[in-house]
Amino acid sequence: MRVLGVDPGLTRCGLGVVESGPGRTVRMVAVGVVRTPVADDPQERLLTLQTEIDAWLAEHRPDAVAVERVFAKANIKGIMGTAQASAVPMLAAARLGLPLALHTPTEVKAAVTGNGRADKAQVTAMITRILGLESAPRPADAADALALAVCHLWRGQSDARLQDAVRGNALRRASEAAGRAGAPRNRLEELHAAHASRGAAGAPRPQIAAVRRSAQ
Repeated sequence: MRVLGVDPGLTRCGLGVVESGPGRTVRMVAVGVVRTPVADDPQERLLTLQTEIDAWLAEHRPDAVAVERVFAKANIKGIMGTAQASAVPMLAAARLGLPLALHTPTEVKAAVTGNGRADKAQVTAMITRILGLESAPRPADAADALALAVCHLWRGQSDARLQDAVRGNALRRASEAAGRAGAPRNRLEELHAAHASRGAAGAPRPQIAAVRRSAQ
């Protein structure tokens, strides 16, 4: 699976593409930062960002897009620009029909460092180690984008295993309960049980056609 991670921002927007391998192994496909001139109007900066993200999607063809979830800060002006920038990859994913995930900074930090309060230096150091890079991605926006992609890959695998385990446990409990109650586990066993009970009571056996109609 291949994921495009986006650390949104108008001045700097980090982009990172990571691909999963066997188990929890991951490798970096590409990393970069989109910069837009502060002197440009907001709509022009957003257009620049959209153009670059569209180019990355076309070139690297990810299976999903992961974007950092924006949350309120004291700097309202700064958060507005980040919120505007975060909408660009979200719309791009929607246009292409790609799955989109939003991860909080705490979730990303916990996924790659094991500590939801890790600082940017710790995240950069761990993502460099996880991906086996010779040098740390710079600036921090690039490392954060890679961390987002890794977080999504690993959380997706964990969620899938959890869902499989829950589903398997539910089926096992239902099967055990049915066994203790002596009840048939499925429609086929129900038909066999009905057939056997009629035979034991001396009742005439049902016709095959009648059994087929009831199964339908």
